[in-house]
Amino acid sequence: MIERNAELYGAASPEALAAETYENYKRFVNPPLARVMKLSGSPVEVRARGCTIWDHTGKPYLDFAGGYGVFTVGYSHPRVVAAVRAQLELIALSGKTMFNVLLGRAARRLAELAPGELQISFWCNSGTEAIEGAIKLARAATGRAKIVSTLDAYHGKTLGALSVSGRESFQSPFRPLLADSLCIAYGDAGALEPALQDAAAFVVEPVQGEGGVNVPPEGYLTAVREACDRTGALFVADEVQTGLGRCGFRFGCDRDGVVPDVMTLAKGLSGGVVPVGAFISKADVWKRAFGNAPLVHTSTFGGAEIACAAALAAMDVLEEDGLADCARARGEQLLSGARAIAREYPAVVREARGLGLLVGVELTHEGYGGYIIPEMLKAGVTAAWTLNQQRVIRLEPPLVVSEAEIERALAALRAGVAASYSKLGDLCA
Repeated sequence: MIERNAELYGAASPEALAAETYENYKRFVNPPLARVMKLSGSPVEVRARGCTIWDHTGKPYLDFAGGYGVFTVGYSHPRVVAAVRAQLELIALSGKTMFNVLLGRAARRLAELAPGELQISFWCNSGTEAIEGAIKLARAATGRAKIVSTLDAYHGKTLGALSVSGRESFQSPFRPLLADSLCIAYGDAGALEPALQDAAAFVVEPVQGEGGVNVPPEGYLTAVREACDRTGALFVADEVQTGLGRCGFRFGCDRDGVVPDVMTLAKGLSGGVVPVGAFISKADVWKRAFGNAPLVHTSTFGGAEIACAAALAAMDVLEEDGLADCARARGEQLLSGARAIAREYPAVVREARGLGLLVGVELTHEGYGGYIIPEMLKAGVTAAWTLNQQRVIRLEPPLVVSEAEIERALAALRAGVAASYSKLGDLCA
């Protein structure tokens, strides 16, 4: 297997493949990132299936970073791969001047799965593109400019999406961003109505992922829906990370049983094979925004046949295999185990929280994370920080993860926490 891994990429040996990849990153991709990844012991990924990635030496890793939520149906799911291969033999990218069968079918299927009256969708290539489109739709539909979001939110890194994200360190190098954007406290129902006066939209994650896996109080999204109704602002649910089964519900907003005006999706929509993003809106909202201007918002690659084939297969797997229910059951197991580790090592772990298979382990000091994650990697389990909260380790495996794989990841986490405490002691003392 080691020889085959090197052979697949045309390298003389695993060591040569690793050296070549590091040099390319250092010279042509991202020099500082290359150094950080090398220091942390990051290997080279060469193949993956299910919940497992193999590196250039043939070592397997149980993936609990999960592409930050992309691999809901696992890596290389056979149904998704087969759908993409079959479509490649017909037409991969749309010529754009004719009707696209796969786009129509994917849009219809998404409308069938989406809550309430969400009906008309625009297909793109990523979550940040979906957010950009939702912002444009909201402004066009309402005739208002102000977009409200939440502190510690993450909606993407294009200029519009960055404008409604909630971390100054990502925003400051690129100011001025969109005017008329405002962040309020996440989960605070009392802050909604004053902020939403004269707003085009409120953009909110049902659970903040990059913000530190922050789960709002039950009923928060109900309060959002009511405040938007009273003020005329559109309720935009960013389900890029929380949607399609991740949180133990088909969509994160289903926890409160609410229907947003617009929902953004990506990550799991791709089936882990082809990049796909979309936003879906109520028909009346879409018509107010784009009803008289069908080409005012378009995408050359969005809605391509190959991407829609992947999305259709992924949505079918999600439903037919009951992956939202799997996420709820395995998520309870993962969260319970993480909380047991927190009780065992209170000097290191402040809290474990989450919903479904989106679990955050908050450390008492971010210095522990730089030790725990590499230790888990040595044990053959990947994990990742949350982008806006470096003290929070995110556990986000594919929804097809097994009970035994959850226990293996928890064992690696416990060993990493124990080793960090043994090595570093109480950093908060």
